[in-house]
Order: sequence, then C-alpha cells, then structure tokens
Amino acid sequence: MIGNQIGHRLDPLLHRVLKKIYGDQGDPNFFTFSGFLASLVASTLLIKGLWILGGLAILLSGFFDLLDGIVARKTGKVTVFGGFFDSVLDRYSDLFLMMGILIYYLMRNEPGMVILSSFTSVGIALVPYARARAEAAHLSCTVGLMERAERMILLSIGALFHLMGPVLWVLAVLTHLTVIHRIYHVWKQLHEETNPKSQDPNSK
Repeated sequence: MIGNQIGHRLDPLLHRVLKKIYGDQGDPNFFTFSGFLASLVASTLLIKGLWILGGLAILLSGFFDLLDGIVARKTGKVTVFGGFFDSVLDRYSDLFLMMGILIYYLMRNEPGMVILSSFTSVGIALVPYARARAEAAHLSCTVGLMERAERMILLSIGALFHLMGPVLWVLAVLTHLTVIHRIYHVWKQLHEETNPKSQDPNSK
C-alpha cells in the first residue's frame, strides 16, 4: 500500500538519478539482491544489539526494494523471473530480520520476547503467503494494513528508537489481523462468484 504509492510517485525522480549512474543498463535483480544483502547486515547488527545501525540497514534494504521496482518499470525489464526472484528474497529478508531479533532476545534470556518475536514471525510469513495463494487462484488479495513496506518501516522505527518491544506487539496483532482480513476477502470473492444472485437487490 505505502510502497506502491511512494514508489510510483518517486519513479520519475529516482529514475533520472539512476539513469545518470547506470544509463539504461540498470538491472532490477541487482537491486533486489542488494536489498537482500542489506537485510542480512541488518540482521547481524540486530543480533549484536546495534539497534541504530540495524535500523539504518533496514531502511537501506527497503530503499533497494523500492529501486528494483522503479528500474524494472522504467526500463521495461519487468519479467516473471524478476517478480519471482524479488518475492523469494523478500521472504528471506523478512525472516532473517525476525531471526536476528529473536536471537537477540534469546541471548538475553528474555523468553517472553522470544515468544512474541516467534508469533510475529508467523504473521509476517503468512501475510504474503495468503496473497500468493489467492493470486494463484486468480483472485485479488491486496487488502490489509501490514504489507511489506509498512512492516519494514515499523521494524526500522523499533530499532532506531529502541521501541522494538512495542513495535513487535503492533506487528503481532496487525499482521495476523491482515491475514484474517485476507481470508475473509478471498471467501467473499468466492462467495460472490458462486452466488451472483445474492448481489442483486431485485433478486428473489
């Protein structure tokens, strides 16, 4: 939601900057992989308790994630493999970040935060999975608050301002609510397809 809105608005500006650097040779998969590497760095920093640096690395990862879409759209390099590659590495990035947070609390012997981090990880994994399963069935499923951009922003805020505990609670609740929302959204679409007359106010 946020990612799409910001990304498309910044397309012209960022594309001009990138074109001066790379010309028309920019490879969206390069930025996708760079974002993944930045998330690995962020995860390592979080494990070490270097929260501010970790938060900056999360933002860098998100920025690369923004750039890969811009390069793909502006250079006509949108491909099926590129979308697949981006989606897979995004999942790795999400879960490596959560693993870093979980290991940090595990090393500090904070079982409550370990459980919270684990529960949040499940929600973060299921949000894109619900969308992927719906789209595999040719159904739209972009509803819900906690898409990837929102999750990255919250995690970076938690790291930068030492608010990871409250952020994890917010993510734990909203990611699972997003999953529930998507389940309902898919059910509603299928219900409307199988019961078209129920949508006609003049039907008897």
